[in-house]
Amino acid sequence: MKWHRVGPKDGLIFDPREYGLNFAKSPQVVVHDTYLRIYFSFCEIDERQKYISKVAFIDIDKTFSKILNLSTSVLENGELGCFDEHGIFPFSPFQYEGKIYGYTSGWSRRVSVSTDTGIGLTISNDGGKTFKRVGNGPVLTSSLEEPFLVIDGFVRFFNGLFHMWYIYGTQWIQFPGQNEPDRIYKIGHAVSNNGLDWEREGRQIISEKIPLECQALPSVVFYKNRYHMFFCYRHATDFRKNREKSYRIGYAYSDDLVNWTRADEIAGIRLPETGWDSGMQCYPNVFEMEGTLYMLYNGNNFGESGFGILKLVED
Repeated sequence: MKWHRVGPKDGLIFDPREYGLNFAKSPQVVVHDTYLRIYFSFCEIDERQKYISKVAFIDIDKTFSKILNLSTSVLENGELGCFDEHGIFPFSPFQYEGKIYGYTSGWSRRVSVSTDTGIGLTISNDGGKTFKRVGNGPVLTSSLEEPFLVIDGFVRFFNGLFHMWYIYGTQWIQFPGQNEPDRIYKIGHAVSNNGLDWEREGRQIISEKIPLECQALPSVVFYKNRYHMFFCYRHATDFRKNREKSYRIGYAYSDDLVNWTRADEIAGIRLPETGWDSGMQCYPNVFEMEGTLYMLYNGNNFGESGFGILKLVED
């Protein structure tokens, strides 16, 4: 695969700092007739001086050069004690039967570890400007086999079923010299008849490349008679500032949505030596527009400088 950067700023199409926002994490798109609506999560500081994540979107023209609109009033965070009380990140939109489903990844703080999570469902009836919760609880959360950190739900409708790819925690580890434990998580898969009630496959579906690998934010597209998954992965520790252990974009393919072959080496995505994504590439969202594949993603420091886009160039 060969990817080229698109847009006027070396592939960077939105910098939240230009609009007074902290971060623009996990860009995820809905393609409209004349523009794209890209949802993302930004951060605010609460009364305890801790970050909380909220949902926003931009509308951008199809040349990725002109921002048409910005909204930070998409969805309020969860109520007191709910699974999404302290943030929603990522927010994953999905068009279905004239509506837009928004699958939320809710965060709530813990004591012995930093957080726990769950996946919720919201629905928009105004074209994706605002969303309302189906309920205050999650549609997918921890279970006997997946005991914590169920998050990053990405949903598509294939072969008469809703398919969700998500991540789940396998362990918390207290590494020497660290103040708080770090988490390990893998990619899983579930199916549903209605987008609300889910049956899990119950296994890790993507093989590991490095020991204690953390896998995040799966994004799946059907393109040229094959299913393609892009995701990000990192080392378990020392990943926040160390370029060699930070997030990279991984790739796997499948012909049946059951068996996945990991093949990062053919994905064609590499860290540049300098620039906004030279230390980290994470949170990919792959989509097709007018017969061409594109990929939104974040760069250094988990999206502090915003998000960019790549275009797949055919040989």
